Amino acid sequence: MLREAVPRVREAALAWRNGLAALLAALLGFSLVKGRSDVGQLTDRWAAAVGLLLLAALVCGGFGATQLLLAAHGRPRVVDLASAPPRALQEQQEAVDAARQLRRGIALTLLCTALLVTAVAATWYGPAEETGLMRFDSPGAKVCGTVRRVAEGEVLVKTSDGEVAVPLSTLLSMAPVTDCPKG
Repeated sequence: MLREAVPRVREAALAWRNGLAALLAALLGFSLVKGRSDVGQLTDRWAAAVGLLLLAALVCGGFGATQLLLAAHGRPRVVDLASAPPRALQEQQEAVDAARQLRRGIALTLLCTALLVTAVAATWYGPAEETGLMRFDSPGAKVCGTVRRVAEGEVLVKTSDGEVAVPLSTLLSMAPVTDCPKG
């Protein structure tokens, strides 16, 4: 039974490594579903939080992968024959080490997955950064841009074509927008 312990743990570690790699590949494919594609579109605090979540996921994933590789293949080392324990004891210790590394690798990889899911969710559902853009509708004209000033009964709007004065008395509606239509 002791002779079979190390191969059994190594086989389990390989299976877990392959399964967790497939889980992460599926997660990455899922995260490519179109959401907010630029973290810069989030408010500063949310963008920083997403960055920290991704960094934490990278660290956990790296340590998790290292633990899974150690569990599957063992730690490279040279044993001094003069002080080496009996083979059965050495194999038992190796099986215990591999099982511990396997448990750590699984936990870290699942934590990495949870952090990635949280980061993706934050990019999808986090608050958008204020653009300051407004759309003004009046009879015969729609103007979209950034308000420069309001004075003397009109709004001065900076558009992609230059500054446009919109008389307040002609406004039908105005609304904040995230971007202005082209053209």
